[in-house]
Amino acid sequence: MPRRVPSFGLAVALLAPAACTQNDDPEGARQLYAKITAGAGFRAWERAPGYATRQPSFTAHADAVEVFVSPEIADALGGPTPITRWPDGSIVVKEGFRGDTRAIVAVMEKRAGRWYWAEYDGDGDTLFSGEPKVCVGCHDKRQSYSDWVYSFELPR
Repeated sequence: MPRRVPSFGLAVALLAPAACTQNDDPEGARQLYAKITAGAGFRAWERAPGYATRQPSFTAHADAVEVFVSPEIADALGGPTPITRWPDGSIVVKEGFRGDTRAIVAVMEKRAGRWYWAEYDGDGDTLFSGEPKVCVGCHDKRQSYSDWVYSFELPR
């Protein structure tokens, strides 16, 4: 079951539009967007556990979300061995919608043991990239999240 944090998530959602963007790595964000939209794109990937369809969201990622996982995460989820960290190359893509309109695309990619974040508006223009405080603050590993992933758990 996906995690829901209504009170904190709502506060973040209300503050997010007023927050400044933190686009620390525009070229890296451009390359990541090209990567997730190449060929059939991320919508051809498996959906994250608990996100077989669009789900209501109570976080900063719009009113409803669809979450897709790269083959690295899909393989780890389907593998026989429990893991404590997602493998390098793992990508999580969360599309956020307001009504039927795509509002954002939020992406996490595991690179050399660290997460790289990028968030794009509905048209694919970069809003955040690198390790933005707004992303890291919500996904902070001191929380009980699954190797910084908030939406679903590591396979145990």
